[in-house]
Amino acid sequence: MKEILGELELPKAEISILLLDDIQITGVNREYLKRDRPTDVISFPMFDSTFPNVQPHLLGDVVISVETAGRYAAEKQSGIYKEITALLIHGVLHLLGYDHEVSDEEDKKMRTEEKKIFRKMLRSDLWSRGQQSR
Repeated sequence: MKEILGELELPKAEISILLLDDIQITGVNREYLKRDRPTDVISFPMFDSTFPNVQPHLLGDVVISVETAGRYAAEKQSGIYKEITALLIHGVLHLLGYDHEVSDEEDKKMRTEEKKIFRKMLRSDLWSRGQQSR
């Protein structure tokens, strides 16, 4: 996580990460977004422009379905670690205000940033160590 935030030049930022299965994330999706279905990742930004100095480093929460990440890994024949990392990057970008649902231009901007960060993660020594420790 520190590496992702470092790539975004936010080394002091804080987020919480919640890993759930599809049934659990369906409940979160239903309760907070009124969507009665599982999803891969949900972000809850905490930054409040009204009181920006209360918790200036707290970005928010990222909720990830490990079950969905596992399906993605199987479909792509990649590892679950890669898929969870990709979802985490996606969720963090949402915390920072990126929103691919607004327009095609915003979608392209977000996808470009995701790919840039993911490629840097793949080239890092930490990625290699993370894969070896599994």
